[in-house]
Amino acid sequence: MTDIHDLTAIQLLERYASGELSPVEATRAALQRIEQIQPEVNAFCRLDAEEALRQAEESAERWRRGTPVGLLDGVPVSVKDILLQRGAPTLRGSRTVRAEGREWDEDAPSVARLREHGAVFVGKTTTPEFGWKGVTDSPVHGVTGNPYDPGLTAGGSSGGSAAAVALGAGPLSLGTDGGGSVRIPASFCGVFALKPTYGRVPLYPASAFGTLAHVGPMTRDAADAALLMDVISGADWRDWSQLAPVPEGGAGFRDALTAGGGGVDGLRVAYSPALGGTAAVDPEVAAAVRRAVDLLERLGAVVEEIDPGFEDPVEAFHTLWFSGAARVVQPLSQDQRELLDPGLREVCDQGAAYSALDYLAAVDVRMALGHAMGRFHSAYDLLVTPTMPITAFEAGVEVPPGSEHTRWTGWTPFTYPFNLTQQPAASMPCGLSSAGLPIGVQLVGARHADALVLRAAHTLYGAGLADGVRPPAA
Repeated sequence: MTDIHDLTAIQLLERYASGELSPVEATRAALQRIEQIQPEVNAFCRLDAEEALRQAEESAERWRRGTPVGLLDGVPVSVKDILLQRGAPTLRGSRTVRAEGREWDEDAPSVARLREHGAVFVGKTTTPEFGWKGVTDSPVHGVTGNPYDPGLTAGGSSGGSAAAVALGAGPLSLGTDGGGSVRIPASFCGVFALKPTYGRVPLYPASAFGTLAHVGPMTRDAADAALLMDVISGADWRDWSQLAPVPEGGAGFRDALTAGGGGVDGLRVAYSPALGGTAAVDPEVAAAVRRAVDLLERLGAVVEEIDPGFEDPVEAFHTLWFSGAARVVQPLSQDQRELLDPGLREVCDQGAAYSALDYLAAVDVRMALGHAMGRFHSAYDLLVTPTMPITAFEAGVEVPPGSEHTRWTGWTPFTYPFNLTQQPAASMPCGLSSAGLPIGVQLVGARHADALVLRAAHTLYGAGLADGVRPPAA
């Protein structure tokens, strides 16, 4: 019999509807898992078991009356500690943010949608300070370990969310992604994550990292992610840059998984094993991603090995990202700056040195890249790459020990380009290394093709690509 904490959100909802299971039982199971995993993995920075059980009791009563609200009534969820959640301090992994003296009475748009749909909030998940890097450790909450080996990193900056989902501490979590921050930990932890098209999920308060920053679902599979997208993509007037919501009564993301019979038959797929050779990919990663591409072809996709043809935009990304980091800490006093992660202080100093013309030059690079990818997707429906060129490495450091990299962007060449272009990009598991660590494959679509990316991932899940990818402790 499947343990409750191993059930997806969709499976939980089916059991609630049949009366086989109650939201209280599911919430207790999630809280029990948190109690078990937290000492080693450190996925959560805040828990409120009493409030979660209160919400679960209310949900259980609604199900008993046959009047569930929304699409997620009674499903345990977690929220990355970057997003505002009413009644819970949002410390953003920083000692410079104080919980006291503030009411914490507002939900971020995506969190508000979860609440409207009856979700049960089990806790806030860990993040590096202000979400600035691709691993998860912070001065205030410490290091988050990998579900497959707690001595290795979970990735970041949504590492707590990825670890929580992988280990059964609630099937759904909200993460944020400004340069790969849902996809990096999804790859390292063996879960699914989607960085939606920019604006598809409303964001408030606006990020200092501007339109690089996205909110995205982190889940067990693509079907749960589609369900969560149907909830969190709802309109919110506080985000002036949001896209138009899905029309009332229109086909949502769940419907799109099987629209037209579903599947990938006839899809034009571009396979780029190393984005033009600029990324050194571990041979085991390359082989696993190749198997995923071969499976797409067997399922009917028309695959061509071809690169998009752009140069690495890392310097432009650094200009935009480091400038955003500098803006985050600009209001801080010198004494407060001394409390920051030393690496964050370094990039903030670099960001503060850029001029407005430097910033606009980076925007020019970004616009040219967006134009190039728009043209590329006129010929190809999907671009497939590795999510990460490596598997998880030692926890508590920004770059793999012994590598030539100085910043986290050195080992994440497949993720940040698509924050620059605002395209939807997902990571899903495609196997394990010989050391038993997850490997991720990235599916990238044209802007607004979120549903297509989810459909392709759903098809690969159905074909067994992610079978067997489960943490030993799960």
